[in-house]
Amino acid sequence: MKKLFPIASAFALLGTSEPAAAQQSFASDSAVRAILDDRIATKRGTGFVVAILERGQPPRIHTAGTTGVDGLGLDASTVFDIGSITKVFTTTLLADMVERGEVKLDDPIAMYLPRKVRVPTRGERQITLLDLATQTSGLPRLPTNLRPATVENPYAGYTVSDLYDFLSGYRLTRDIGSQYEYSNLGIGLLGHLLSLKAGLPYEDLLRERVLAPLGMNDTGIRLDASMQARRARGFNAQGAPVTGWDFDVIASAGALRSTAADMLKFLAANLDSTSSPLGRVLAATRVSQRDADRPMNHIGLGWHIVNAFGTTITWHNGGTAGYRAFIGLDEKRNRGIIVLSNSTVNPDDIGFHLLEPTVPLDLPPRTPEPRTEIKLAPPKLVPLVGVYELAPAFRLAITREGENLFGQATGQQRVQLHAESDLKFFLRTVDAQVTFVVGADGKVDELILHQGGSNIPGRRVE
Repeated sequence: MKKLFPIASAFALLGTSEPAAAQQSFASDSAVRAILDDRIATKRGTGFVVAILERGQPPRIHTAGTTGVDGLGLDASTVFDIGSITKVFTTTLLADMVERGEVKLDDPIAMYLPRKVRVPTRGERQITLLDLATQTSGLPRLPTNLRPATVENPYAGYTVSDLYDFLSGYRLTRDIGSQYEYSNLGIGLLGHLLSLKAGLPYEDLLRERVLAPLGMNDTGIRLDASMQARRARGFNAQGAPVTGWDFDVIASAGALRSTAADMLKFLAANLDSTSSPLGRVLAATRVSQRDADRPMNHIGLGWHIVNAFGTTITWHNGGTAGYRAFIGLDEKRNRGIIVLSNSTVNPDDIGFHLLEPTVPLDLPPRTPEPRTEIKLAPPKLVPLVGVYELAPAFRLAITREGENLFGQATGQQRVQLHAESDLKFFLRTVDAQVTFVVGADGKVDELILHQGGSNIPGRRVE
């Protein structure tokens, strides 16, 4: 999962400890409680655990809402999916193997794959480990041969053989290293390569090299009985329980589960490079390597780095079915935030706002205007079909089936668009609308996505 900062991605389809107030230099307990209480009251979340860390001060934990499991309360030991935050653990593993001299960042990935796999190249340039770790490999967000048996569990059953078939048949559409494009595929492939090099399954290798040295015993992919008993249930944005995701070969892109207590250990180790045996390794992951997809945004090894609002925030987020997570740190001011949620409603704004109060919180959704659906004949829908680019790594594919129009955003599920005029459509699943724009040549060459108070244009590219 990736969010554009400071502008949120659109078309989104994963106990309190109170030290004395005088010791709190940021994110006061009353402010955090007010934010979380508001989210629960406005039904923008099911349950939250927020962990706040400032070097030299004891960590603080705040909770609100429910786990969705009878008899199970929310606290620092509650288990959540952390989704794509897994990626920064994978790049930490990469940095560790670089530190040990086992791999180099500029190694071509073909070095670590079986000879039968034809790795895509561009000109004389080969994809390297660094290209994968910085989301600049030229590989797409998801493999084109990912055809899940069910949309509720999209990554289950995508095997090593499927991955190799994709790589052998894919042709890059742009120069390697030239452009950032967030890719679950790329980091999933990176974890697979490191596993092959070390001769250990990804989770075992991660536990040996990263999790165990940091004392993160409640973080993993396979849940033991204790973690399973403490796992919050996941819910969608409408508050209905959902089925969780399972990962196969690209587990290193988003399969980890963890707790606030464990994530605080990871956060503390990143804030203080002298506090753990992985200090130098962790510091290496947070060094800016390449530009990302927006001004003032950069990427290190996995971490996103934004220079805005007078400070620098290093961060990542994550999302799976029923869960969302955020980790952010401000190294200059020695503070960090963890937000874990068992709902698909994005809490990133909470994390950014607590780190830097000048970053605004998202407003509650307005009551949707009543809309009347009309039926359009296929000849009216055909000119609208195509792919529209709203951002360099964010496209909206419009397709038609009979008298029905559908939209599918990059890396997200397909949803139906309901017509209220020849060119204006609305969604029932979220408060969002799409307007198609006719150019001077009489053809549809643009659409505008209206959501959350923003009007985001997208030019037609296919």
